[in-house]
Amino acid sequence: MVKQQRAARTRESLVRAAAEVFAEEGFVAASIAAISERAGVSPGALNFHFDGKTALARAVEGRAAEALRAITRAGGRAGRAGDPLGALVESTYALQRLLVGDVLVRAGFALGADVAHRSRVDLRGQWRLWAEESFGAAARAGLLADGVSARDAARLVVAVTAGLEVLAAADADGADVPQALTRIWSVVLPGIAAEPQETD
Repeated sequence: MVKQQRAARTRESLVRAAAEVFAEEGFVAASIAAISERAGVSPGALNFHFDGKTALARAVEGRAAEALRAITRAGGRAGRAGDPLGALVESTYALQRLLVGDVLVRAGFALGADVAHRSRVDLRGQWRLWAEESFGAAARAGLLADGVSARDAARLVVAVTAGLEVLAAADADGADVPQALTRIWSVVLPGIAAEPQETD
């Protein structure tokens, strides 16, 4: 049992170290030596747990996918409670917090955009599909403005997310990212959401 716990801790430190190195240097420039040094293990120990850099990248992406699924599940529950548009907006904040604060998520998204790495996980595609489903639910509830396509609105959300990824990477502490997202939604939401119905 102790040996299994130690192995699990080593694997966790290797995945986190790999995420840090991938986020800083990209897939190609990241080296096994740099990752093992960051994790505090020998290259031999790294190779015992992972069959090379690609296996580590896939582990990082898998963790990012788990985090994204947690966001979309929570957003889905909130959306089914009656406000799919509000749930989607809140989910964009949840994702941005992770892109700023969780190197596993940040590296997972970066790996998906890295042409040198053949990703098996399409995080942006999963995010787009969920956003499209959320906008579809909003349309069925009469919450989207006339002529707004759920597909186009979802693409806009993905574009905003990608732009905020860049801002988060450029801003060392990510302090301006939530404010930037608030400003973006203040411009975008009035064009997407239906006018509130007046009640007598």
